[in-house]
Amino acid sequence: MAELHIGADAEKTVVSAYPLRTRTGRARRRRTGAVTEFLPVTPSGRSREIRLTFLARLSLPLVLVSAFMFAAGVPGWLVLTLAVATLGLAGWDDRRRAQRTTFRLPADSGARVLRTPEERAAYGRAVAVARRIRRTWPALPGMIDPESADRTLTHALDDLATLLVRRQEIRRLRAGLDGVRVQDVPAASPAALALTEQRARTEALWLASAEQANRILRSIDETAVAGEVFVREQRIGATARQAEATLARLTVGAAPAEAAPELAENTTVVLAAYRELAAAAELRV
Repeated sequence: MAELHIGADAEKTVVSAYPLRTRTGRARRRRTGAVTEFLPVTPSGRSREIRLTFLARLSLPLVLVSAFMFAAGVPGWLVLTLAVATLGLAGWDDRRRAQRTTFRLPADSGARVLRTPEERAAYGRAVAVARRIRRTWPALPGMIDPESADRTLTHALDDLATLLVRRQEIRRLRAGLDGVRVQDVPAASPAALALTEQRARTEALWLASAEQANRILRSIDETAVAGEVFVREQRIGATARQAEATLARLTVGAAPAEAAPELAENTTVVLAAYRELAAAAELRV
């Protein structure tokens, strides 16, 4: 099963088939199925002065330990190397904890990088909704194959990332074309006509990419809602059945209460949502 690695810092969102690395700061991993999210860790906020004070305090016990090691016969060059390495590692880690997290751009050519706020927001929402979908799977035994559903959902997020990268490129192209002034150019000018044609082609691509992206986003949303509604109805049905059993004991001889409504008919709704998501995941851009 193909894996997807996603990381978002203050300036970009990176989507890659390979694990991400940080350029500054730290990130923790959260793996759900075939998707691994790299979540920035909040900086410690320790200033340079505080970090230097920490190293100064650390150097005191290091001097004592080094003296004991030297007295015990450890070569001086080894004692010095260990002391310097310890201080250097402690300083590096302390500085890293104080930095804001930024991710390195992956070396693989297949990585997708989203920089525009609109596309980043759309993808972030899709990833959040995907987490909601995964949380419903334990309550849907026998209705879906978790492995197949995970593959479909990962595929949908992968296709959406590719599509949004293409859409942000179209966004930049639109902005560039819209910024060209043609007021002083005759309407029949070949240059003006060519610009008009390119604007029309760009607008067509813009609308087509919006339709494709909305289809994937809508499918992900509908899948999450269908699963969550089914889970809620299961809980409501279980509560109703418990109440019925309790009332039956309290009203001995009374007419039995109506059974809680079955949820079988709602299975088709959930399965239809997953089929729609699978169809949207077949998008190729």
